[in-house]
Amino acid sequence: MITQLVFASAVEIAERRSGRRGASVYAGRPWALIQRNLFALRTSNALVFFSGFVEPVFYLLAFGFGLGNVIGSVHEAGGPRVSYAAFIAPALLATSAMNGALADSTWNVFFKMHYAKFYNAVMSTSLGALDTALGEIGWAVIRGLAYAIGFLAVVSPLGLVHSWWALLAIPAAGIVAFGFAAAGMAITSYLTSHQQLNWVNFLLLPMFLFSGAFFPLDRYPWFAQQVIHALPLWQAIAMLRSLMFGELDIALLGHVAYFAVFIVVGVTFTTRRLNALFLR
Repeated sequence: MITQLVFASAVEIAERRSGRRGASVYAGRPWALIQRNLFALRTSNALVFFSGFVEPVFYLLAFGFGLGNVIGSVHEAGGPRVSYAAFIAPALLATSAMNGALADSTWNVFFKMHYAKFYNAVMSTSLGALDTALGEIGWAVIRGLAYAIGFLAVVSPLGLVHSWWALLAIPAAGIVAFGFAAAGMAITSYLTSHQQLNWVNFLLLPMFLFSGAFFPLDRYPWFAQQVIHALPLWQAIAMLRSLMFGELDIALLGHVAYFAVFIVVGVTFTTRRLNALFLR
């Protein structure tokens, strides 16, 4: 009886999709993947899910309040002079969103793809490649947002938030997480070994250190600044720093546009790659 109901439901979904534009890749059910990941979180890996939030807090305590007592106040060109802890807090917020999104869209996706054979099963159902991409990326965004909200809840009582505009840092962190999750899953779909995943982490370290998180960008030579401006983490840090300091300008639209392109390209490549791998 249950098998008949499942079969009937699948047929009904297929009939509704027939004739629609993009019906071959999208069934309109990415929430099915998010719901599945939520069930998995509740039954197995909740501690692992939330543990990644702690790392940026340690950086804040060690550098912001430890090294910060030696450095004093800092400011970027045209920006306000603030305590060192307040200066690095938006950067660590952006890093929290990035780390949460990448944790799910790289290592977890790689395991599901090559060991659990999860996507082989998913792609044999009524779900399309775009459903799968959006569902997995959406779950990675939820993890990135959870880290960002948790970090913001820590820094607010410490007096490191200087404007009510900082409330917009939460949706901004969601945009950051979406961009990194889409790019992370697209890249992971091309990887074939754990060693290659380690290269992803190796590239993230210099981006974290040299994206203006710990000292103003104008300390670099001009040519280095131009390279850093192109990095996604710098775009995220600059956007969140503007919101947390209450300095809204036209540059914010540029940061949002940057991540919009990042998201579209990442989702497109992920969808095509899933089709190529599992619907041959």
